[in-house]
Amino acid sequence: MEDNSLFFATFLIFTGAALFATVAMFARQALPLAYILLGVVAGPWGLGLVDDPETIQDIAQIGIIFLLFLLGLNLKPQDLLHMFGKASLVTLASSMLFGLIGVAVALAFGFGLVEALVIGAAMMFSSTIIGLKLLPTTMLHHQHIGEIIISILLLQDLIAILILMLVQGGSLPIGELMLAGLGLPLLAAVAFYGDRYVLFPLIARFDTIQEYVFLLAIGWCLGFAELAGMFGLSHEIGAFIAGVAMATSPIAMFIADSLRPLRDFFLVMFFFSLGAGFALPAIGTVFWPALLLAVLSLAVKPGVFRVLLVRTGETERRSREVGVRLAQISEFSLLIALAAAGSGLIGERANYLIQLAVLLSFALSSIYVVRRYPTPIAVSDSLRRD
Repeated sequence: MEDNSLFFATFLIFTGAALFATVAMFARQALPLAYILLGVVAGPWGLGLVDDPETIQDIAQIGIIFLLFLLGLNLKPQDLLHMFGKASLVTLASSMLFGLIGVAVALAFGFGLVEALVIGAAMMFSSTIIGLKLLPTTMLHHQHIGEIIISILLLQDLIAILILMLVQGGSLPIGELMLAGLGLPLLAAVAFYGDRYVLFPLIARFDTIQEYVFLLAIGWCLGFAELAGMFGLSHEIGAFIAGVAMATSPIAMFIADSLRPLRDFFLVMFFFSLGAGFALPAIGTVFWPALLLAVLSLAVKPGVFRVLLVRTGETERRSREVGVRLAQISEFSLLIALAAAGSGLIGERANYLIQLAVLLSFALSSIYVVRRYPTPIAVSDSLRRD
């Protein structure tokens, strides 16, 4: 790559994404799949046009941060507590079952117990990005199905963060572990008091200057993401807390609409980085167990969610749709795999297995959802919603 690598990579990603997305639309395929395939083709194991996917992945993480921030903007604290209370049993029961399936498959293919436990942990969660990106805005913010999906995904993300802390715990000093444990309530307190006594007065005084409000919101989001990292928490949870604290502002919806294009910009990079970061030669060694994990995820999760949600009083139709929309494996599984590999808990083969299973589940789930349910990127005009 040339010296101006960042510019060239940005040009390649978005020009290539436009071309691949055009092909995907004609082929009636989901757009995230097009971005992932572009990453595979242009990445180090494809044509080698982008030889530093880690840099792109770091930039793409901002998209996930904005996604969680916008999610928090639409959740008032009292509504969040109510949703968590109803979804906790569904989330915990389903996560344990999905984890046991992952452990069983890993053991059947000859992985050790510790590696099998990590693979099982990776199977526990659904993708926040796919789940929310394929959910129309009206369903996300104004319908009960959006509340169900959000509450399950957020509880899963919190469990995933705890697992990440456990995976990394072997290499962290006791002081850092204690800091992470105290960081969550402290961060929440700073966010809510900061919103009341700093952020809200500033917005109330200068709300007629939209550019200032836009910049203030970005600074608030990224500032708490960085503060969460200093406390040993993930940047994503910091952005989410910042969004929830800001949700009581009268212009929260304006901020959410303003930041949505910026979020989508970085999410294109995220999907590209997934494809670019995968080692193609490893496919032959993990293809069958990865395919089995992806298929089991897509086949088992909808039924499990349907049964559990019906038992909580939800309708059969709504429960089935929630299960299908949450059938894939999570991007947090990639973070768990990387953290476990870095801590020496799993080897390269287990790491590549989790990565390939996630990518396959992303692709298959996206293809199915956009053909069966309303989405903003549906290939059918009758199903396209925003």
